[in-house]
Amino acid sequence: MDVAVLGATGDVGRAVCSDLIARRVLGSTSRLQLVGRQGGPSALAVHGLRADLIDAYDEHAPVIDVASSPGDVVADIVVFAAGATVPTDRARAIDRDSLARRNLAVFREYADALRANGTGQEVVIVVSNPVELGVRVLADALGRHRVIGMGAWLDTLRFRREIAAELGIRRQRVSGFVAGQHGDGAVALWSTVRLRGLDVDERKAVVDRLRGDRTLDTFAAELADAKAQLVSLGAEDPASAFSLVETLRPGIRGVVRPYLTHTSGAKTAMATAAATVDLVDTVLDGREIVVAGQVRLDGEISLEGEPVRGALGVPIVVGPDGWSRVLLDDLAPDEERLLAAVNRQVQAALADWVDGEAP
Repeated sequence: MDVAVLGATGDVGRAVCSDLIARRVLGSTSRLQLVGRQGGPSALAVHGLRADLIDAYDEHAPVIDVASSPGDVVADIVVFAAGATVPTDRARAIDRDSLARRNLAVFREYADALRANGTGQEVVIVVSNPVELGVRVLADALGRHRVIGMGAWLDTLRFRREIAAELGIRRQRVSGFVAGQHGDGAVALWSTVRLRGLDVDERKAVVDRLRGDRTLDTFAAELADAKAQLVSLGAEDPASAFSLVETLRPGIRGVVRPYLTHTSGAKTAMATAAATVDLVDTVLDGREIVVAGQVRLDGEISLEGEPVRGALGVPIVVGPDGWSRVLLDDLAPDEERLLAAVNRQVQAALADWVDGEAP
């Protein structure tokens, strides 16, 4: 199986390429295609990255080649990590409109190229932000079951990690999913949480203790307050900022910690790459596995009585041909309220960006 990484020389792209080889997701008979942009600095950098990867992993590296044109992309799995990224300035709010305006053309360029030159079987994993925009554009061009946004899976892993840290256990013992929009619109589905080794009553007691008397109805206000406190600390006291994160409840920490990590200047390339490679490995594995991801829905679920049609993060079954179905049981009332509100915001933004162009 072959994998192409669009934006291979960016922070996330480099980490994805390294992880694919280091974790031996790609064997020596597979091919890894590093994709840059002709006329830009990455056109040269992809050749240097190829040499560096071979130096590092020559004993078990796959065949590595280079492409600098969207029309030259050929692979079974395409990792879409190209385009502009979120700035690291903590004092500035993340401007999704600006990011969408810059990346819409990039999404469309590669979507058109893959539709014209691809095999018609590629599975595309969208990493670039806004993830929901990338999923919308690429799914419309290539078919919705072949396109998966990795944001909900990354948010899910972060949510599980925060629960595990609170309980002093390994993340592998925790299951549960995050739905909605990648980032501030992430909706932690506490009703899906399961803890290996605990029965239903024990699990409920633990979840009730972790949540306290709060519901998701207060999530947005708590998140805004936490971010405001982090901004007020500024760059002068980073230790206090990270200590503040530890005082927050797990659902908030799962969103605030990566925000602080990114705006610290460290960014979140390693975690993003690890989650992305998880999805690549899942597709290559050949079995159907339940993960979470942003996908283009067409009425598979309803929220508050309305069918959802558009890109949104949900638990999905993923196999060698992409995603096949949504696995979302009845939600708790507060989960459904928040997820429905997030969905309305996401679909309104996508209609503005795609149908009316990004403002």
